Amino acid sequence: MTPAGQLAAAIDLLAEIEASPRPADAIANQFFRNRRFIGGGDRRAVSALVWGVLRARRHLGWWLERLGAPATPRALLIAQAMFSGQTPGKIAQAFVAGRYGPPPLSREEEMLAEKLAGHTLHHPAQSDAVRFEVPDWVLPKLAAQFGAGLEAEMAAMNEPAPLDLRVNLLKGTRDEAVAALAREGLRAEPTRLSPWGLRLAGRQGVTQGKAFQDGLVEIQDEGSQLIALLVEAAPGMRVADYCAGAGGKTLTMAMCMQNKGHIVACDVSVPRLDGAIKRLRRAGVHNAERHLLEPGDKWAKRQAGKFDRVLVDAPCSGTGTWRRNPDARLNLTETDLAELTAKQAEILDIAQKLVRPGGKLVYATCSVLNDENEAQVEAFLSRHPEFSLEPLSQPAPLAGQAFMRLSPRGFGTDGFFAAKLVRAT
Repeated sequence: MTPAGQLAAAIDLLAEIEASPRPADAIANQFFRNRRFIGGGDRRAVSALVWGVLRARRHLGWWLERLGAPATPRALLIAQAMFSGQTPGKIAQAFVAGRYGPPPLSREEEMLAEKLAGHTLHHPAQSDAVRFEVPDWVLPKLAAQFGAGLEAEMAAMNEPAPLDLRVNLLKGTRDEAVAALAREGLRAEPTRLSPWGLRLAGRQGVTQGKAFQDGLVEIQDEGSQLIALLVEAAPGMRVADYCAGAGGKTLTMAMCMQNKGHIVACDVSVPRLDGAIKRLRRAGVHNAERHLLEPGDKWAKRQAGKFDRVLVDAPCSGTGTWRRNPDARLNLTETDLAELTAKQAEILDIAQKLVRPGGKLVYATCSVLNDENEAQVEAFLSRHPEFSLEPLSQPAPLAGQAFMRLSPRGFGTDGFFAAKLVRAT
């Protein structure tokens, strides 16, 4: 594709994202599936343009409102280009009419570019919520959580995330995975905390390579790997992954169990569980089954007290994944958070029944908000005094702490929280 063609595609993709409440990555995946003529390099270029806008969406919207311009996809991309160092003339050259290029700039769009000339993305009149690219209502919660480190945490949260992989020890060692990826032209470095993790810089094509196709590596953020590590699943155990989704942590725990024992992946979504089955087969996992949680389901009641470990990776606000999903920041509402915290408590009250005496329940979220994390655990313990909080034993830098709190700034991972709760014998 020509640069003009990439720009036209970016305008179309951004228009679809702006018009839909669905996650941007899901919209982008469908967008590119419907346009298979767009090659890998062009997909990355188009995505870079769009995600550049999403990461600066509040800043860009502030400037457009200040200048009286509507926040159209074209205007957002024009503003982003200006703040990236382009000139009005250069931008006008990118908007070229033709079979694949976007229509030329209107007079209003030309004037917008001219008004933005000489300015920077940041302005003293912008509020802290705009500076940090978060909704106004959530800023006090983040300030309470991070205190004096808020600005640095938010800056790290707005940086692009690296690509983390987990080595599947059922298929080979970490050194063997590094060598296999190197043969594909991919340089991977061991992660800092996860014993199975590898990190690649930037967005790189992994899924079509032999290492991934053979099940030697899986895409999984290091923080997500550490949640599975906290479960301490071991050969011969009975383990329940109560909110399994597509099975990322199920895969990790099954690997720790060396295909010995029994693990059940539970979820409310048939498509997600179907995706988990495909991943389990590729990974060579044989000790896992799936269970669909449906309204009125009696499975948890029948299985009460039968599991050594239960993981509740609860549905949450996803605030810890904002560097991967910058669009989610502006879609999150106070009502969403209230509904999520109620749902988390409900799930915990059901899942705890599965834990045998002396067994452990690990509660986790990909959120950095206290409402979903420490406050949720404290409320659970008040309702269920037969459980107690067990300090962390790993990873080493967090040993002895009551909770696992991860963030991009602190550990280079997504934002995660986890607590380990033990049922009395």
